[in-house]
Amino acid sequence: MPRTNGGAHAAQLTQIQGGLPLTDEFVDRHLGPSAAEVDQMLSELGFSSLEALIDKAVPPGIRLQQPLQLEEGRSEYELLQELKAIASENQVFRSFIGMGYYGCITPPVIQRNILENPGWYTQYTPYQPEIAQGRLEALLNFQTMVIDLTGMEIANASLLDEGTAAAEAMTMSYGLAKGDEQAFWVSEACHPQTIEVVKTRARALGIEILVGSHQTFAFDQPIFGALLQYPATDGAIYDYQDFVQRAHQAKALVTVAADLLSLTLLKPPGEFGADIVVGSTQRFGVPLGYGGPHAAYFATKDTYKRQIPGRLVGVSKDAQGQPALRLALQTREQHIRRDKATSNICTAQVLLAVMASMYAVYHGPNGLQRIAQRIHHLTVTLAEGLRRLGYQLGSAPYFDTLRVDVAEKRALDIVERASAHQINLRLIDVHTIGVSLDETTSADDLLALFKVFAGDQTPHFTPEELATEAKVEFSDRFARTSTYLTHPVFSQYHSETELLRYIYRLQAKDLSLTTAMIPLGSCTMKLNATAEMIPVTWPEFGQIHPFAPLEQTQGYQTLFQQLEQWLAEITGFAGISLQPNAGSQGEYAGLLVIRQYHEQRGDFHRHICLIPQSAHGTNPASAVMAGMKVVPVACDRDGNIDVADLKAKAEQHQENLAALMVTYPSTHGVFEESIREICAIVHANGGQVYLDGANMNAQVGLCRPGDYGADVCHLNLHKTFCIPHGGGGPGMGPIGVMPHLVPFLPGHAVVPIGSEQGIGAIASAPWGSPSILPISWMYIALMGGTGLTKATQVAILNANYIAKRLEPYYPGLYKGKNGLVAHECILDLRQFKRTADIEVDDIAKRLIDYGFHPPTVSWPVPGTIMVEPTESESKQELDRFCDAMIAIRAEIAEIEAGQVDRQNNLLKNAPHTAAALMTAEWDKPYPREQGAYPTTWTRENKFWPAVARIDNAYGDRNLVCSCLPMDAYSS
Repeated sequence: MPRTNGGAHAAQLTQIQGGLPLTDEFVDRHLGPSAAEVDQMLSELGFSSLEALIDKAVPPGIRLQQPLQLEEGRSEYELLQELKAIASENQVFRSFIGMGYYGCITPPVIQRNILENPGWYTQYTPYQPEIAQGRLEALLNFQTMVIDLTGMEIANASLLDEGTAAAEAMTMSYGLAKGDEQAFWVSEACHPQTIEVVKTRARALGIEILVGSHQTFAFDQPIFGALLQYPATDGAIYDYQDFVQRAHQAKALVTVAADLLSLTLLKPPGEFGADIVVGSTQRFGVPLGYGGPHAAYFATKDTYKRQIPGRLVGVSKDAQGQPALRLALQTREQHIRRDKATSNICTAQVLLAVMASMYAVYHGPNGLQRIAQRIHHLTVTLAEGLRRLGYQLGSAPYFDTLRVDVAEKRALDIVERASAHQINLRLIDVHTIGVSLDETTSADDLLALFKVFAGDQTPHFTPEELATEAKVEFSDRFARTSTYLTHPVFSQYHSETELLRYIYRLQAKDLSLTTAMIPLGSCTMKLNATAEMIPVTWPEFGQIHPFAPLEQTQGYQTLFQQLEQWLAEITGFAGISLQPNAGSQGEYAGLLVIRQYHEQRGDFHRHICLIPQSAHGTNPASAVMAGMKVVPVACDRDGNIDVADLKAKAEQHQENLAALMVTYPSTHGVFEESIREICAIVHANGGQVYLDGANMNAQVGLCRPGDYGADVCHLNLHKTFCIPHGGGGPGMGPIGVMPHLVPFLPGHAVVPIGSEQGIGAIASAPWGSPSILPISWMYIALMGGTGLTKATQVAILNANYIAKRLEPYYPGLYKGKNGLVAHECILDLRQFKRTADIEVDDIAKRLIDYGFHPPTVSWPVPGTIMVEPTESESKQELDRFCDAMIAIRAEIAEIEAGQVDRQNNLLKNAPHTAAALMTAEWDKPYPREQGAYPTTWTRENKFWPAVARIDNAYGDRNLVCSCLPMDAYSS
């Protein structure tokens, strides 16, 4: 008999469409608890219905007065057909546009077993490294690949895109500058989208951007850094060695944005003196996706390891002395350093970095070089043919891109003629065309290009004839002579059988949603339904260049328009920008919009940003990036914003107040009753309210930020709207704004969007990471307005149920006015340090033995855990988690009673690995079985941590961030 989720809910969804009853209610599949389980939980909480619970949990003054004006949910089958029809409006042309984006071949073994595999895409950020060794190894491979190919000493575990990476390089150089220089020099040969992203970042920080030619810049103006493109955006390869030397003499750091594949043939930037190297790994097997998501890379010198932005995977050892991986030097990160952080970046592009690293593992150094040589050979062949047709080409050497001078011929005519053959070329200017080849280019493509440039005439030669004459060697001045990818991992897995086994060996070391609940507060690890994920790899979404003409992307435009309309209705805002490709980018973009609004009104002095002390670390870091000064606001003993302190600070800074950043429900998991008053205070003192939408999943269908006073809000599509976390990325952080801020939303230089008053581009692609937006489109359409509201209600129910069940064992730290929490609860574990020498980490690691990913640890309050069960977990799984926590409390009680040693016990020794249990001698005061199999469930479904507890301090003292032989780690 089919399960339903509540009478009223079922009655609303069992509707008649076209005279036929619905047979497939997705809401029932998305929500974890059954109708009977909902009733049981409500009964234990003392409520007769979900509506009664919500009436007490959510302040009545902000509740929606009518249901969301969205269509009702539809079936997976129906919506996949509808989305396929929308996708078919996109035209997949052969794109030779280049500009950092290339067609590539995703090896099917990687597509099916990583990109389409929930064992990889539902993993969380590896903050619990004992159950994340698989993706940490893949990321270490990524770092090694980048270090080897760039010739640098250290690399991070990926950034959002090439433009963002270049902007991060500029701000890092700025922070390292010894003098008072305020200018950053950028080569005009950089990709135009990169130049714009850098300009946007610089404007807020008061940095002057100088754009010019590296061949003519005389260093007659003080600069703190410079940015070069290698090869240049038009394909030219320049010898930058002299420029780099002159820059260093001027005490400026040099960043090189380099094409990673070309570095298999070209001298790496590290060998001609670069200080920082950035770029994209998109062409390493990651689909174009109309611009993303892709993994950028960032490499630099070891000297700057504490300034490098983003995440860094390093090698340490575990409690048994075995090599183990973890995130290194985390004191650099924004959640620790806040307004003094090196960057606000919170999201890496882990899933895409894993794909790129596996592409390198699969092909190895020889395979990558063969791919690069083939592309270059085709490019040389194309060049010879174009010369025979009478065209002039650039004089500099090239790798995969040609700059074609059409002289008296009109470039636009050629581009239009190419379009008629379903070919996209780059129109550089009225006399110049760019043509970029890639891994997917064939001899037939060359023949088609020759016919386009020959005025639709078949040339008197063939690509095969030209290929025999093509010279494909680079001169000693440019050719690479150093080795790369020499670690065995890049030579062992070239057959599909071996790579498949390697992928699954790594996957087995990682706990994902395929294993158990991941109850992380603030991170919302809920169901990423298969139907939502399927469209991501459709060619109509995946194989489109981000700068393809808009008339070829009408399907995407329809999807964007509908998704923006839905998000506007859900949030109460007038305008939505989909460009921010991470939550941190959404924060940054939202604050820049507020800044631009003030400046357009002549209020250039408004630079104070009020931020509650409980805020996520990205908030103050983003405010500093937006050129604002952070003023903290106190919280009261209940965890709410201290309204009196807010009022005093707002009035104190009335003349200079720019914004308040506030999270709602609060970072402490509570619906603050005073949110309308808080917004009114800020507005009364001339400021704007930025609402951090990290907790929007507690509001959808119940209240809307635009209705209770927020001016701008970012939305984490990777939380509330079901884009999966992918092991720490991708994410999406679009922003919604009120009508007066719409003119200031992000624009883009290459694909004109937005208004002239807009803040400029904050991401390389106009719509951020478009190929994952179908996930959120599917989720909203599948759920419908009623289903989305039901999801919010059940998320609040599940959190309150856990808080209630665990209250006798672990007191809840914060509650709302009526003794309820929102969608997450904070459990106070601080007492156990005093009573049993048990730290919060001990409880977290012991939870791994019970088969769970630990909740969020020591944030936002040290010594606590924050639990968010989401709406997708069943009562059975919630009870299993509660039972585990209660059992751990009993284990602590034995320590408190003196029955167990305070240092040698189940919690201090957790997590228990198979290797530790297989030792001949067992010196623990409890049986092996008690350590490894604390419940019946674990006997039947054991997830073994790959390593024992990791020594983070050792790893930071002995920093290793690339692949070395394992005996080197252990020694």
